[in-house]
Amino acid sequence: MFPSVHQRPLCSIGARVVRLQTFSTFKQSGAIDSKSWLGERVGLLLSWLQKTGRGTNKLACDENKKARLLSIFANHCSFVTGQRLRRALQIRELYSNLKHAHTGKLIAALAGVFIWEDEKIGDDELRRCAWELQALESVRSQNVNVKTAVHVDPGWEVVMEKKNFRVWRRPIQGSHLFEYRVFGSYTDVTPRQFFNVQLDTEYRKKWDALVIKLEVVDRDVNTGTEVVHWATHFPYPMYSRDYVYVRRYHVDVENNLMILVSRAIKHPSVPEIQEFVRVHSYQSKMVIRPHRSFDENGFDYLLTYSDDPQTVFPRYCVSWMVSSGMPDFLEKLHTAALRAKNMDVGIHDYVNVIKPTQPTQERLADNAHTGGPSQIYA
Repeated sequence: MFPSVHQRPLCSIGARVVRLQTFSTFKQSGAIDSKSWLGERVGLLLSWLQKTGRGTNKLACDENKKARLLSIFANHCSFVTGQRLRRALQIRELYSNLKHAHTGKLIAALAGVFIWEDEKIGDDELRRCAWELQALESVRSQNVNVKTAVHVDPGWEVVMEKKNFRVWRRPIQGSHLFEYRVFGSYTDVTPRQFFNVQLDTEYRKKWDALVIKLEVVDRDVNTGTEVVHWATHFPYPMYSRDYVYVRRYHVDVENNLMILVSRAIKHPSVPEIQEFVRVHSYQSKMVIRPHRSFDENGFDYLLTYSDDPQTVFPRYCVSWMVSSGMPDFLEKLHTAALRAKNMDVGIHDYVNVIKPTQPTQERLADNAHTGGPSQIYA
């Protein structure tokens, strides 16, 4: 049989009272001043000890036991108070960080909203693409073979030569993958047709049999930049892959260039699903230089491409797949452009999507101050 309450040791009863009093205090208020709270608890404990001593003379503890009990209680209160202080400091630090954070970005991140400012393709990226082609053309104009001209950037090696293009590659630092570069020319289609065929998602569903899904899921009205979701078949036995990427295109009339840049991003409206393996590392840059104009046959192009298909195959297998698949894609792209030229199909003309401009006099005055080129944006 268990002893009655009055038969239990005083220290055990005191400890239970301390726990009950502590729990009650935490439950009622978390903001009571630690000193007043400690003083009140100690007073209640002393009062309880006096009452217990009068009712239980045989089991009353001596003064040393009372002192030890008070010491244990004080240590416990000190530990709890320290925990509270540390928690308060952590909350204060967190609140300070939130207070100094960009409010719009914080709200957008919490709400799962896509932030264009963080993911957009900037003007600097477009300019770098143009410089890469111009550097290659500069070396080429000095009667240097294009095969060696690409070595203006070190590390590139030739992996394929065809009638209309050459392919180089170089290792990506910190990775087992390669970055690829293609320099090619066509003389039987116009730059406009070749450019539009790459951008028209609906038309690509017809000429690219590997496409499972291809759609624009978001668009920035200021620059025409688009977010695209693309799902495609991969060679057996690999699972199909899908890409979510942002793309921006730019037509520079004065410098006679067309530029298309794409790279992988994350977008809240396109979560990963089990049906596809999501490719998180992907980049494609295409620069087109017409031989004469956008609407006359003949142009050169420079394509720089890299992605991580997340396969378990060795490096040489992935390299072989990319190297062999690229000529096939370019040939299908060329054939699709020929069909567009012959009016066998109707495609959207992205070159004529012109960004609203200032009145003529203001634009001329602005160019006089900045020296900026005439440009078509989309």
